[in-house]
Amino acid sequence: MKTLANVEDKAEIVRRQGTVGPESQRRWGKMDVAEMVCHLSDAMRVAMGERPAGPKNIVLPRRVYKWIALRTPTQWPHGVKTVPECEARVGGTAPAEFARDLQEALGLLERFSSASRDFAFAKHPIFGAMTDEEWMRWGWLHTDHHLRQFGA
Repeated sequence: MKTLANVEDKAEIVRRQGTVGPESQRRWGKMDVAEMVCHLSDAMRVAMGERPAGPKNIVLPRRVYKWIALRTPTQWPHGVKTVPECEARVGGTAPAEFARDLQEALGLLERFSSASRDFAFAKHPIFGAMTDEEWMRWGWLHTDHHLRQFGA
C-alpha cells in the first residue's frame, strides 16, 4: 500500500502534482483545478490542526469507514462530499494565483509528511483519531484521488 512515509511513493505524488496546471480539466466532480489545489492545502491544514473542521456525520462507525478507506486496495469513489472547511466555494480557501497555490500545497505536503514534525495531528473529520501510519496512508490516497480527478 502506497504511503507518504515511503520516499518513492512521496516522490511520485510530488511529481504528479507538478503535472497539473491552470488548464487541467476535471474528469469528475465540481472543483476546478485551482480549487482542487486549495482543497489539498486545506485538508493538510486540517490534518495538522491548523484549520478547524468539525466531525462529519457518517452512516458507518468511524473505525469501519477508516479501515475500508485506508486498507482496501480499491480507489476512492467519486462524489464523496468533503467538509465545508475544505471546500473552496463554501468555507475553504479560495484560489488566488495558481503557481503560488500549488507551491503552497507542495510545501504543506512536505511538512505534513516530514519525520520531524512541528505539529500534532488532529482528528480526521470522518475517520476520527489516526496513527502517524494512517495519516501517511490517508495523505497519499487523498492526494492521489484528486490528482487522478485531473488526469495526473
